[in-house]
Amino acid sequence: MTRRFSMTRRNALLATAGAAIAPAFAGGLAAPARADAPMMGSSLPEVYRFKLGDFEITTIADGAIQLDGPHPMFGNDQAPEAVQAIAEDNFLPPNRMEMSFTPVVVNTGNDLVMFDSGNGARRRPNAGKLASMLSAAGYSPDQIDIVVLTHFHPDHIGGLMEDGKPLFANARYVIPETEYAFWTSPDRMGTPVEGVAKLTAANVVPHAEKATFVKDGADVITGIRAVGAPGHTPGHTAYMIESAGKPFLLWGDVTNHYIVSLQRPDWHVSFDIDKDQAVKTRKAVLDMAATDRIPVTGYHMPFPAVGYVEKVGDGYRWVPVSYQLRL
Repeated sequence: MTRRFSMTRRNALLATAGAAIAPAFAGGLAAPARADAPMMGSSLPEVYRFKLGDFEITTIADGAIQLDGPHPMFGNDQAPEAVQAIAEDNFLPPNRMEMSFTPVVVNTGNDLVMFDSGNGARRRPNAGKLASMLSAAGYSPDQIDIVVLTHFHPDHIGGLMEDGKPLFANARYVIPETEYAFWTSPDRMGTPVEGVAKLTAANVVPHAEKATFVKDGADVITGIRAVGAPGHTPGHTAYMIESAGKPFLLWGDVTNHYIVSLQRPDWHVSFDIDKDQAVKTRKAVLDMAATDRIPVTGYHMPFPAVGYVEKVGDGYRWVPVSYQLRL
């Protein structure tokens, strides 16, 4: 039986490559390669810094966890197959995902402002790295002047305390007023979110005397403004940062997955408290970012968690930053 050979594009490329390297072996084989060097393990970037007008912005990796998903965490009102198809269409595995966490530091020249605090000890060693990563970013915790919170989920307030003491000993705090009222209410006790309320009592309430409570539209300081973004939690707040006429949006957890939550912003997310309101907020924020072509940072976007949003059909696309902010 004669075997037929199909000259595919791949075969042609391999044949061409083989012909090109054949002369190198004509004079004899090279010495065998050695494999004595130890495996080093995965290596990922952990600090990213750029200028925004007169400000300097640094994103810092608090770490990442791997878990089952994206369904039912994302698209939990959809059939599993629909969510899995979106993942596979975007070169992601259908049943496993990674969730990363990215706090942000803004240096205005007058104030060093820390947005959110990471997971803290509860998720170490995979996450909760902010306390140690600050030095890699060139800062120490006692240099932080202001700590600004987007909301009170544990991956955002878990790092406020270290060994029972405030990590940012010299800071004052900026806290969304509605968020504080919700999580400190006795009504949270005895409910599925009681754990978050208890962590709020341990990690946020001790800072109340040093806090400013803000509403939608309030200035944190000159160049940083609160933008109400409810749904994920009742008081979830994004922040518009602007310097020398250049805007930059820090959207916290408006979207939590760079594929599913952007391509299907109307799909529900399991940990959005008010899912319908979260959809409205998500669509409004994504539309603003896409229409105004504003660079953004999202807490759960792939590190360095900075990019742009493009409108595509009824959904959106995450466009990771490359060199735009260095020009």
